[in-house]
Amino acid sequence: MFDLVHQWVIRQLTLGEFSSPRAVVTKAAFMAAKIAIFAYLLNIVGHLILVTLGLLPYALGPALVVATMLTPPVSFIVAVIAYSVVGLAIYDLGMSRQRFEMLSRTDMLSGLMNRRAFLDTFEQARGHVALIVFDIDRFKSINDALGHKAGDDVIVRVAQCFTDVLGEGATVARIGGEEFAVLLSGPRSDGALDVAEAIRRSVEHLEFEVAGRRISVTVSAGVSEGVAGLGFSELFSGADRALYLAKTSGRNRIVHAKQLVEASLDASYPADGHAEASASRLSA
Repeated sequence: MFDLVHQWVIRQLTLGEFSSPRAVVTKAAFMAAKIAIFAYLLNIVGHLILVTLGLLPYALGPALVVATMLTPPVSFIVAVIAYSVVGLAIYDLGMSRQRFEMLSRTDMLSGLMNRRAFLDTFEQARGHVALIVFDIDRFKSINDALGHKAGDDVIVRVAQCFTDVLGEGATVARIGGEEFAVLLSGPRSDGALDVAEAIRRSVEHLEFEVAGRRISVTVSAGVSEGVAGLGFSELFSGADRALYLAKTSGRNRIVHAKQLVEASLDASYPADGHAEASASRLSA
């Protein structure tokens, strides 16, 4: 019995979490009304006990009138203030936690997911998926010729192309210096090549001025498809090999992992080097 009462009291007094300051005030008023009723009932019971014991120094009728006029409004006002202060503190803490969580999962330069958030999302994926790995062509030459500020501007503009094509909330991340990754799942994964090509064209049409010079940017990409349960490393390895082929074939193009010919890759691609090292680096 005691445990049931204890749980009931806890439920009545717990504020929980809030979506807005208005929700805080609404909840505080609701909780304060409960407290006011509870305090009023305690007051009446207390008077009745005093009457029974012959300890009430004044008439019961006027005493109950005073209790009715004072106890509910006073307890309500005090409870509203107290609960509002505590509730607003809980709301602020919740918002701070959400901001911290967002920052911990966001690449601050591009505004896209970071590597950690991307891998977490991949781990939650089920069924058929497509992984597209992009790399900005000749990015090092941009940094060397125009400076790192220009390189940062390029990354920001390219990231905006991803958002424009894929829309807000898409699973797209900056996973390295000039490397980006897109995860498509479900029916959308069947159109991975079309999505990759749309992004490539969007970046290709970029023209902007950096450090007084007009520059254009292109990207290359590798596409790999499979079942999410196979693991990230296997899919990434296929996409990374395809990306390497796109780079060595002239850049500014999309290559699907199905186009890889193992015999030719053995001579031109370090099968046990770059791809596996990249996959293990991302999974770290």
